[in-house]
Amino acid sequence: MSSQANHKLCMVPGPVEFHEDVLSSMSTLATSHVSASFIPIFGEAIELLRKVFCTERAQPFVVSGSGTLGWDMVASNLIEPGEDVLVLNTGYFGDSFTVCLGTYDAKVTQVKADIGDRPSIEEIHQALTQKKFKAITITHVDTSTGVLSDVKAIAELVKRVSPETLVIVDGVCSVGSEEIRMDEWNIDVVLTASQKALGVPPGLCILVASERAMNVFHNRKTRINSYYASWSNWLPIMNAYESRKAMYFATPPVQLIMALHTSLKQITSRPLEQRFQQHREVSNRIKDSLEKLGLKFVPKNRELSANGMTAVYYPEGVKATDLIPKVAAHGVVIAGGLHKVIGPKYFRIGHMGISVTEPEREHIDKTIESISVNLKELGLKGDN
Repeated sequence: MSSQANHKLCMVPGPVEFHEDVLSSMSTLATSHVSASFIPIFGEAIELLRKVFCTERAQPFVVSGSGTLGWDMVASNLIEPGEDVLVLNTGYFGDSFTVCLGTYDAKVTQVKADIGDRPSIEEIHQALTQKKFKAITITHVDTSTGVLSDVKAIAELVKRVSPETLVIVDGVCSVGSEEIRMDEWNIDVVLTASQKALGVPPGLCILVASERAMNVFHNRKTRINSYYASWSNWLPIMNAYESRKAMYFATPPVQLIMALHTSLKQITSRPLEQRFQQHREVSNRIKDSLEKLGLKFVPKNRELSANGMTAVYYPEGVKATDLIPKVAAHGVVIAGGLHKVIGPKYFRIGHMGISVTEPEREHIDKTIESISVNLKELGLKGDN
């Protein structure tokens, strides 16, 4: 069914494989960002994001940049110098969010889990009772470990113990593959990027802020010390395009937004519950296949494991330079480890987007087969 040129499957935890219609949207002719043909596309994309994030009233921001820009947008617009922030750390990206917050002079307290684990509700509760935090940050899926945080349970805890604390979710590796419901779960900010489960080439930072977060932003006492990341500059742009009018601050990436619109239309054409269930089923299938080979995962158990990616230790005697090039030679690209402590000891597989929702493409079949065949060639026996 694919009209794409033959290529190695990109089965890393982002960028993912992109739908033909999304790629076609990227190849439109030069179009002005104030064109009558573009304005309604951008406006509808903003509206569709609310459906994907399960919110009726929150404010989406679509800004050219990576998911990392979302950290700056949180830190510069919501956290004032000297305010306390609680970071729940499940890997590399918890470390990095901490550094970003510190750059804006936030006072950061971390609840740091062991590698492959996540902070317990009891540990989080204890931290929340020690002092008043302006915000708590949760990495929904840490791409370095494949650990999945229980955002719903944490948000419920915060509402009960420290209701004034903003709940900030780094959803870069979760939005579109993991269940997340902003309004129902009382989440204040979710930030993500285009190139993962949303199925759009890299280049868009997408952030959605609740009404409460927007009120905190409007009531800031100190000057925002970031020009590009300031919501003061981006909010009028978002409001204008959603009202089907154009306004200028910085030129939006027209073709990327067209691609985002196409992907969001596809995603919202079916119930989100079906999409989440497909990701759960494919995740279990991949993990079951690797488990039968005797492999061990970085997350300590399945409950802690993401549905859009898998982080798995190499078997004894196998290195990254043994496996990854051999899998690539069979037409599948997987990723090496990213965590600073265990990086050389494990590899990562992405399974998001059309690779999951369109099984007729056989991306998952090919990935499982390529890894299994090459591990056995390297001497791994596993189960028959």
